[in-house]
Amino acid sequence: MAGHSIPHFQNDGGHRLIQIGVKEFMCTGASVPFDHPHIFIDMGDDNEKVCSYCSTLYRYNPSLKAEQTDPPGCVFHVKAA
Repeated sequence: MAGHSIPHFQNDGGHRLIQIGVKEFMCTGASVPFDHPHIFIDMGDDNEKVCSYCSTLYRYNPSLKAEQTDPPGCVFHVKAA
């Protein structure tokens, strides 16, 4: 899968629901150092999925792009060392 990037999302704001524009993604919980193990979530045919670590409810919204969230600011950005 070279060249394929899976979006990562975080929930620093403690939101109950985050709408995202993809059905396959990674949940990190919160930003480092408060993150949980980064887990892959695949919604499959569903439009919602709850993270088993942080209980964030993710809902697919086809009007959003892969790196957009509602509420804004929930995309996880890896910082170079």
